[in-house]
Amino acid sequence: MSLASPKPAAINGAAFKIGLVAARFNGELVDALLARVLATLKSAGVKEANLTVVRVPGSHEVPWAAQRLADRKGCDGVIALGVLIGGDTNHHEMVGQSVSHALQRVALDTDVPVINGVIVTHTLEQARERCLDPIDRGTEFAQAGLAMAALKKELAR
Repeated sequence: MSLASPKPAAINGAAFKIGLVAARFNGELVDALLARVLATLKSAGVKEANLTVVRVPGSHEVPWAAQRLADRKGCDGVIALGVLIGGDTNHHEMVGQSVSHALQRVALDTDVPVINGVIVTHTLEQARERCLDPIDRGTEFAQAGLAMAALKKELAR
């Protein structure tokens, strides 16, 4: 696990439209991620009216909704959130890999940056550390979303 996240740039998000897709499965953890993402985006100036949040049953459904937001909502970026926790099988790893590939495909096909905020862990404790404390992945996902939305606008000029 890397704890060496980049220092966030000061980005004014007032002009950005950001789509957020959040899974309902492992709701307490995903809700914590979503709350931190939203707080960070709003503190960067993203207007409430420019935030679209959609909920889906689980992480496997996240890419479909991300693609719809990117295609139809004029988003400058999409942030996808979910939590997959290991059990007796490697199902969480298979879903995590599938979702990761699909989200990258959405970004490339729609020309809208997509931040993969689907956390895949082996244990509930690892997931709690990343969604609640001490590792604040929600803020990191929001900062990455802001950075990529800014880059999208810059490269469009």
